[in-house]
Amino acid sequence: MTAQHDGRPVTVMVVDDHPMWRDAVARDLAEAGFDVVATAGDGPQAVRRAKAAGPDVLVLDLNLPGLPGVEVCKEVLADRPELRVLVLSASGEHADVLEAVKSGATGYLLKSASTGELLDAVRRTASGDPVFTPGLAGLVLGEYRRLAGEPAPTADQPAAPQLTERETEVLRLVAKGLSYKQIAERLVISHRTVQNHVQNTLGKLQLHNRVELVRYAIERGLDDA
Repeated sequence: MTAQHDGRPVTVMVVDDHPMWRDAVARDLAEAGFDVVATAGDGPQAVRRAKAAGPDVLVLDLNLPGLPGVEVCKEVLADRPELRVLVLSASGEHADVLEAVKSGATGYLLKSASTGELLDAVRRTASGDPVFTPGLAGLVLGEYRRLAGEPAPTADQPAAPQLTERETEVLRLVAKGLSYKQIAERLVISHRTVQNHVQNTLGKLQLHNRVELVRYAIERGLDDA
């Protein structure tokens, strides 16, 4: 099945400092119908090539020479906030997972995952779904809740914009940790419609990614509604 994004093949860039692993992942993705537009073997190279190639999804290792993966994530997303980042790492350490998510990664998959799990994760990441190796999703949701409990900045802020009833409904389900597919099934709407509601909400609230969106929702108690 060819992976599609806006009617075209999903473009992917693979970053890993081990050439054999990097080439194997790129080959598996290409054979599955993804358009592998670039690869990189170190942090600085990854930043340059990601900005030049503009992939839909960046499959990113954390342990990179020259610049750590989390810093690559921050730099690339600062330039292209719409990019989706799927971390593919050998580390299952909680600190690494949380640091990656705080840096803007959409998902986190361990290298012990099967080829099928990787392909599914890249497809879902391209659609904006958060994808985590089983056991890590609860950790990330717990971190969202912890962040929501921290004091908010005291600087003068404009009144929050009005969300539609449907946007609020989608936001509530995002805060509960549901994937876009699950939200679509729950509300009996299309996956694309869920994506559109999320993008509209991000724009209205002047937020940049799902991490900030979930924090916003939890701060307002929408996860308990």
